[in-house]
Amino acid sequence: MSSARGGDGIARMTERATMLGLVACGTVLIFVPLVLTLYLSVFDEQLIMFPPRGYTLRWYLAIIPQFAGPLLTSIELATASMAGSLLLGVPAGIGLARYRFRGRGIVSTLLLAPLTVPGIALGLAIYCFAVLIEENAGLPVSSSIWPMVGAHLLITTPWVIRLCLAALTNHERDTEEAAASLGARPVTVIWRVTLPAMRQGIIAGALFAFIFSFGNLETTLFLVSPGLTTLPIALLNYLEYHIDPLVAAVAVAQMVLVGAVLLLLDRYVKPGTIVQ
Repeated sequence: MSSARGGDGIARMTERATMLGLVACGTVLIFVPLVLTLYLSVFDEQLIMFPPRGYTLRWYLAIIPQFAGPLLTSIELATASMAGSLLLGVPAGIGLARYRFRGRGIVSTLLLAPLTVPGIALGLAIYCFAVLIEENAGLPVSSSIWPMVGAHLLITTPWVIRLCLAALTNHERDTEEAAASLGARPVTVIWRVTLPAMRQGIIAGALFAFIFSFGNLETTLFLVSPGLTTLPIALLNYLEYHIDPLVAAVAVAQMVLVGAVLLLLDRYVKPGTIVQ
């Protein structure tokens, strides 16, 4: 008996030590690149050299003058993609979660299918489609922001749908049925009961849609045009001719902004409860 208990204790200790080791490795893999990026962003060098001759914050001050146009385009694109994905994803999430109809499985698969397609393939397909419209209708579609909005909707809408579905899965239909039995119309039930129940999923979906659209590179690669460039594409072009800490400063600024938004969201929305 004692030997068996001793063997169980050793096994538990080994399992715990392995788990702690895996957690430590994961923490190192996540935080070491972030710390190095932060360190590089304050180098007082035109070329990244180690050790640096000094440290400065001037690269952060150069972000807006250098990338003001692409930054504004990325914000406009992310805002439009977020609004469009909410308009499409919230009704789709309600329909898939609350109604049973013929072809429901096919509709669900089609709505979530863009997540399985490489982003660069989606961008190329949207570009070819925009060129086809331009050739046949004579509209300057390929040089406008709308192909980018359409491409980003394809990658952000599935996230909104999935989060809305998760929010409604955790919410029982009793309150909706009670409201309907008391005479509330279907639209009133959705507005007064269903939408408040999925509030956390909607807010989390909006945040995910904005972040994915703002930082997207591969889907937007074929859709930029002169005077219409997003921030990730502008950073890629900048790296072709410059090896200075400015890009690291932009990365740190983005991490701080996204981290602040996530902390604010977690304080008031608790997105972790959506998938429980």
